[in-house]
Parts: sequence; structure tokens; C-alpha cells
Amino acid sequence: MMDLRLAKRAIRLAKRHRTSPPIFTMSDELNFLPSLTGSFAKPAAENPTVEMVEAAYRHHGLHWRYINTEVGPENLGAAVAGARAMNWAGFNCSLPNKVEVIQHIDGLGESASVIGAVNCVVRRGDQLIGENTDGKGFLKSLEEIVDPAGKRIVMFGAGGAARAIGVEVALAGATHITIVNRSEERGNELVALLNDKTSAEAVFEKWDGDYSVGEGVDVVINATSIGLYPDVDARLALNLESLTADMVVADVIPNPPRTNLIKDAEARGCKVLDGLGMLVNQGITGIEYWTGVTVDGGVMRARLEELFGA
Repeated sequence: MMDLRLAKRAIRLAKRHRTSPPIFTMSDELNFLPSLTGSFAKPAAENPTVEMVEAAYRHHGLHWRYINTEVGPENLGAAVAGARAMNWAGFNCSLPNKVEVIQHIDGLGESASVIGAVNCVVRRGDQLIGENTDGKGFLKSLEEIVDPAGKRIVMFGAGGAARAIGVEVALAGATHITIVNRSEERGNELVALLNDKTSAEAVFEKWDGDYSVGEGVDVVINATSIGLYPDVDARLALNLESLTADMVVADVIPNPPRTNLIKDAEARGCKVLDGLGMLVNQGITGIEYWTGVTVDGGVMRARLEELFGA
């Protein structure tokens, strides 16, 4: 009875002081245990996903929470075990955990299996299953500007995000993908994956000095962490003179959304795609995996734009 009295008192106080009501109503069974989701990343402080996801939870009246935590590969196994023990419904993995997490979960969805990287883990029964929503989120954003079918693409990076994006744009019909990366080993791994699993032609080019985008390229993508907060002044080693007005230039960085690449490409007359669209669209898919609810992406983007003044 003590819990019930406290609940009634909280509602009376909220009405008296015109504050937001508590997360329950007296017509419903009292439930002080929200379903938990979250993120494992390092660094984590600049990751705005928590604000975006919780804005969606609030808007749709979902009794869920999202917990942003700083966890690197050295502690990832313990973190996943903790999520199991606390019955989390799922979690995101961001840099540098998208590949490392695979050894700590029970299986992979189809896209994650092809891509070889996981950014979204979902509890299904007593198992934790890895999915990948990065590429799908990026593709949905890109398709709002240009259809990748038949296009030639240059992509910087060969990590988890690059793998996801490369696979999805290839499956969507991109004909030629150039992977530009400093590490030849990782770059060639991604090229081999794309050539083996998709119909696109993929080639590797060593990133050494300022890279010049060749003629006939339709889409240029930054899938690296260059420009991510707090290193907001960083610039890709890119010959800006090689960008032309008929190109689409996309950056996966959400914080800040207006990276130097976006601003430089705009100055060259290119159509640009910031990282907020990818973040929102992959978030919609992740929340649907966890909750079964398709949330309003406009609410999520509005919260991000409020944060960044975009």
C-alpha cells in the first residue's frame, strides 16, 4: 500500500505545481520497471542517439529507457553479459565495437551476417541477435536525393559503417564502388566482400595524401570518423577541386551535422547529405526491432536539430 499512496501523492503534487505527470496513471497497473535499451561505444559523450531515441519513446508514450554508456572492446564482453543479466531488450554498438561484439552474442541477422558488422542487438527469446541498420539508414537517406542504381561511388573508409553502406548501396544497384582507405588490408577485405556478395564492381585505392575523385563519379561518401566531435576542425585528405556540382557528397558524421566536408562540398555546388538522416533512419529500424512500434522520425530529427541548431 505504501507504493500506491506515494503514487497518488505524486499525481496530486504534479497537478498542484503544474509539472509533467509521472510515467504511470492510476487507471493502469503501476509499473516502475521500464524496458531497457542503450548503447556501448567509446567515446560515448558525443553520441546523440540517446536524445533521439528517448524523444521517440516519450512521443509515443513508451515505457522504455535508453542508456548511453562508454564501453570499449576490452570491456565489451562484460557489458554484454550485464545487458543479459539485466534483461535489456537490446542495444546499439558504435565505434569501435561493431565487429568485436559478434563474438559475445548468439547469432546474426541476414544483413549483419553479410556485412560482418553489428550496430544493433535485439533480444529474441533468451538470445541476443545482431542486426545491422547502418546501411539501410544511409540508403534510405541517399534515396531521398538520388537513386544509387547504376551509379559510380567513391567511399572513404573500410570499417563497420563503410561495410554496411557498401553492401546496401551495392544491393541497391550501384555499379562501381571505389574503396579509399589507408589500410590496404582492411580496404581489400571490403572490396573482396563486395565483389563476392554483390553484383557491383569494387576496387581499392590507397589513401595516401589528398585523394582526387575521378571523372564520372556520382556519389562521394565519408564513412570514416574524420570530423566527429570533438575533432570538428578535421578535414578529409581530399582534393576539393576534384568535386563537381553534379556529384552528391554524403557524410555519416551526425555530430556536428555540418562537417567541413559538407560545407566544402556545398561551396563547390554539390548536393549534400548530412549524417542526421542516416542516424534517424537507422534509429527508426532499431526501435522497431526492440519495441515493435514504428516511431515518428520527424520527432527524432527535430530533437537532433534542436541540439545542434541545424
